[in-house]
Amino acid sequence: MELLISFKGGKYIVQDKAHGRQIYTIKKKGFGAGKYVLMDPSNYQLYSMAQYTTERKPTFVISHNDNSILHLNCKSLFLDPTINVEGRDIQGTVIKYDIASKDHRNFDLLKDGMKVGYIKTNMTVNQELQYDLEIDNKMFDDYVPLFALAVDLTFGEMNRELR
Repeated sequence: MELLISFKGGKYIVQDKAHGRQIYTIKKKGFGAGKYVLMDPSNYQLYSMAQYTTERKPTFVISHNDNSILHLNCKSLFLDPTINVEGRDIQGTVIKYDIASKDHRNFDLLKDGMKVGYIKTNMTVNQELQYDLEIDNKMFDDYVPLFALAVDLTFGEMNRELR
């Protein structure tokens, strides 16, 4: 699965890279750190992600129907930048991902230590960040685009400054 995630009009648009069609929208709700909601094309809320710390190393929680299922913890910002993802999906299956990088821009998606995809940070001509997300079809779930959002919220400002 190849997705393109870009920020437009106050929301994140998630497109199928092969066909160019919009498959998800991520909107911010609330003030401050806030909560982000992942919706399908009919505006049905699939998942939400809330940022729980605004410290140097942020922490996020992904929820489904107000039940926390995944915890995303930034383990390192500079040396081996990494976000760890742990929890259980809505069926109760244990999930463990690492979103790891060497340069704050290109991240490998590792599931149980095996590379299953990547998130690449690109700069558009308008100086906006855009994310290419590719993941093995068998590993894809609707919450995966929220991983790119966590990368943007954690490392985006740093990458904007590196223009």
